[in-house]
Amino acid sequence: MTDLGITGAVTLVSHFVFIMITFRLLFALRFDKLLMVFLAIAIGYNVSEFFLSLLTAAHSLTYLL
Repeated sequence: MTDLGITGAVTLVSHFVFIMITFRLLFALRFDKLLMVFLAIAIGYNVSEFFLSLLTAAHSLTYLL
């Protein structure tokens, strides 16, 4: 149980730290270029997750037989 609490705390701290870093970068860098980078990351990540989920689901279908 303690490991679960530590993992949760580390996750929350990590999220807040990277949100603060991103917030500061938005003011320091040109917004249009940074927006393109974040958009590319978001789209690439979501497409990758979709295909990995699709592969996992397809692999799981073999257990129906």
